[in-house]
Amino acid sequence: MMKWLDMPPVWLAGALVLAWVQRTYLPMGLSFGPVWADLLGGLLVGGGLLLMALAIHEMRSKRTTVVPHRIPDALVTTGIFSRTRNPIYLGDSMILAGMILYWDAVPALALVPTFVWVIENRFILPEEARLRRKFVAQFARYAQQVRRWV
Repeated sequence: MMKWLDMPPVWLAGALVLAWVQRTYLPMGLSFGPVWADLLGGLLVGGGLLLMALAIHEMRSKRTTVVPHRIPDALVTTGIFSRTRNPIYLGDSMILAGMILYWDAVPALALVPTFVWVIENRFILPEEARLRRKFVAQFARYAQQVRRWV
């Protein structure tokens, strides 16, 4: 049960709940302005969902897992993975930032770098260690060519 709670979507949901609580119960009188914040927020959420869909499609086509704590069967370096090593986590971060903008939850913006730090330390670094062990030279080349985030 605990291993299913330590998953990126759960961390994202937790950060979204914190942002919503801040917006609803502690607005603090700060505002981005409704029009551009809604537009930018929607673009970030849509872009994040698109990144995630492209990454999942690419991983499924290579017949490897999308579950973070499992050992992958293949190193995916094509498609969206040729631009960023972590498109799903980047998508999660974009969704969080987009919803914060959409909700006009200015103080909750501090959750974005906190979320990125948690994701990097809880998931990305251990995943990269597993990839480094399994795909030694191939992962080394890939890591030199493609950045971790963007």
